[in-house]
Amino acid sequence: MENTFNFCPLCGKKNIVCDNNRKWFCSDCGFLLYCNVAAACGLVLYDDFDNVLFEVRAKEPRRGYLAIPGGFIDADERAEEGIIRECKEELGFEPENISFICTYPNTYLYKNIEYKTCDMFFEAKLPAGAKLHAQEGEVLGFEEHFVRSEEELAKIPLAFESAKKTLALLLRTKK
Repeated sequence: MENTFNFCPLCGKKNIVCDNNRKWFCSDCGFLLYCNVAAACGLVLYDDFDNVLFEVRAKEPRRGYLAIPGGFIDADERAEEGIIRECKEELGFEPENISFICTYPNTYLYKNIEYKTCDMFFEAKLPAGAKLHAQEGEVLGFEEHFVRSEEELAKIPLAFESAKKTLALLLRTKK
């Protein structure tokens, strides 16, 4: 999918062109907009029995599919701060002792605009007895899955390929 503008957002003329979906240029006024990668984060939370906590997405893209807690990182925010904030918002608690796992590129299609992201993944233990509170409008509910193999992972209706790749990487490295 290619993101397009019909009119230049600066001068309103129609002479705006996209260069390989990386930047837009208006030959009338010189407007230049780069399509930079957005930073996002996710947290693999596991309990004492190695069950992984998933959220049921409440909105598009991929409403009803499962995702690990996370979201876009705010401006002037470290990735670690972003994942803690996202967990407080989406789950109602602040994770402790998070550790970095990996990064993967992702494509996030929202309202017919394709966003390219760099998803940064972390892991942490889900505190015993943690009271989860689903963020209204973002999270429909929670599910836990014990993921012992790539075959089991393939059966989980995950919203995003980057999370699937991260969980597969964890399977390979923890064997």
